[in-house]
Amino acid sequence: MEQQLAQFRDQILASSRNQPLCIRGSGSKDWYGREPVGDIVNTRAYSGIVSYDPTELVITVRSGTPLTEVETALAQHNQMLAFEPPHFGNDATVGGMVASGLSGPRRVAVGAVRDFVLGAALMNGKGEILHFGGQVMKNVAGYDVSRLLAGSLGTLGLILEVSLKVLPKPFAETTLRLAMTEQEAVRRLNEWGGKSLPISASAWYDGTLAVRLSGAQAAITAARKLIGGDEMADADNFWLAMREQSNDFFEQSNVLWRLSLPSVATPLALEGTQLIEWGGAQRWLRTNDISSRSADAIRAAAATVGGHATLFRGGDKDVGVFHPLPAAVARIQQNLQHAFDPHAIFNPGRMYASHPSHQAA
Repeated sequence: MEQQLAQFRDQILASSRNQPLCIRGSGSKDWYGREPVGDIVNTRAYSGIVSYDPTELVITVRSGTPLTEVETALAQHNQMLAFEPPHFGNDATVGGMVASGLSGPRRVAVGAVRDFVLGAALMNGKGEILHFGGQVMKNVAGYDVSRLLAGSLGTLGLILEVSLKVLPKPFAETTLRLAMTEQEAVRRLNEWGGKSLPISASAWYDGTLAVRLSGAQAAITAARKLIGGDEMADADNFWLAMREQSNDFFEQSNVLWRLSLPSVATPLALEGTQLIEWGGAQRWLRTNDISSRSADAIRAAAATVGGHATLFRGGDKDVGVFHPLPAAVARIQQNLQHAFDPHAIFNPGRMYASHPSHQAA
């Protein structure tokens, strides 16, 4: 691994603003954000589980480690990456998971990727290896810096290792299916969210709401009586398809927008078809309109209710992938990026055409 680190360092030191670097694992999320440019720094060879203590609920892995390898190791001890990271490809890596900052259906109950990053090692634009955070949950030194890497799309440096908090798998799970309108689904999800119910995922689409319950069997039984509905058969595959966006809603999409909104926001009157996740806090919009006028309208609608909109997949990325940041916040992000990458060589323009920054996932 020392030889691999030396190669990374040589590539970084040989680069310049006119010869940028594209940080990449498997490339399974290259479509997310603006198109990657530059010479590829491939992390796949920098792979392996550094340490894993099931009793401490912490695993430390190198960035090129396949997600499947990590999930297999955790499953042997009935543990999991609780935020259900999407793979979007058979060879997805841990580094790509953190850099993209994407979470799956269980995020509504447990938190996002950044909430599970305890520590990280990063190679900056000077070829230096920086360590942040720790390998135990009580060690919070530099914790916020580690979290900054989640969703940064490789613009802050080359992620080398991450220490992640893991959780036990739930004792039992069941998924309920209920017929209702979009407006009723938003109302009911927020109503249930104010109660002590073991809801671990939700998804509304085309007049049907699916609600997953996870935890002790007694709690699930009590929640089923309150919520009602019918038990869903083959629920595991349903939620896997939601995580990997392989169901009909996502596969039929030419242009896919991700709207992050307050969960209580009423349904937005936008042209297209919508799917609701995370108790109402994540709304997916499927549309065929790729015009800048449409993009402005979508972002204005999200901002009106206190949210933001991301052009998640497809469309003309010249309209901007991530929601524009206020000028003051953009300056802070520029200063942060400059501190880690003074020569602006890491994934330039991947997030914003005019300045490096990232939106929380």
